[in-house]
Amino acid sequence: MTEALEPLEPVTEDWQRALAIVAHPDDLEFGAAAAVARWTGQGKQVVYCLVTSGEAGIDGMPPARARQVREQEQRDSAALVGVDTVDFLGLPDGILEYGVALRRELAAVVRRHRPDIVITNNFRETWDGGLTLNQADHIAVGRATLDAVRDAGNRWIFPEQLIDGVEPWNGVRQVWAASSPRSKHGVDTTETFDKGVASLLAHEAYLTGLGDGSFDAQEFLEGGARPVGTRLGVRYGTSFEVFHFDLW
Repeated sequence: MTEALEPLEPVTEDWQRALAIVAHPDDLEFGAAAAVARWTGQGKQVVYCLVTSGEAGIDGMPPARARQVREQEQRDSAALVGVDTVDFLGLPDGILEYGVALRRELAAVVRRHRPDIVITNNFRETWDGGLTLNQADHIAVGRATLDAVRDAGNRWIFPEQLIDGVEPWNGVRQVWAASSPRSKHGVDTTETFDKGVASLLAHEAYLTGLGDGSFDAQEFLEGGARPVGTRLGVRYGTSFEVFHFDLW
């Protein structure tokens, strides 16, 4: 008999501003975009920050062209879930490294947008806690995001950023890593699931280059959203590993 999975606790929704930091265009759409649509529908503000432009992600397209295509697809995708601010940091796709340089870039973004909640992707070594390996850029960005949130609140870390009215920001209450195998929280995306699918489908050039072209976005997203929904007692959901910063 299969052991029942532990129920998920709903994430808090008593916030107004969120900043989503991920490595590539399409990272948010592979699971979290339906949750973003829920929150923008509640009148919350969500800003996207893409560390790279995914220029190394389409084998049959030169990086310079892929950068242009994927940035536009990400803007179009974001608009479908109510996000109108999409920042691209322009760091090199596929070879991101965790360290001070990346922390500096992300701390500046946090200080600029001053969010209550920061969202990133799973940065554990695997997707399933077992054999399905995560990608190096995801791991680097997620780890750096956690540190950058703390850095952003300390005026003596990266003080060169504190010009032209920029101030330290220690108002981030939590960081949420979507689809982590260690998730204990989640959110109901039943009403906005279709918007999440549409948001993923907006990455047409990228999806066309996947495998033999038979990728089914709705089927893929349902495969992740249904088990999470079951743990929440709803049809569809998105899971998050929650890190608390309101206690430091």
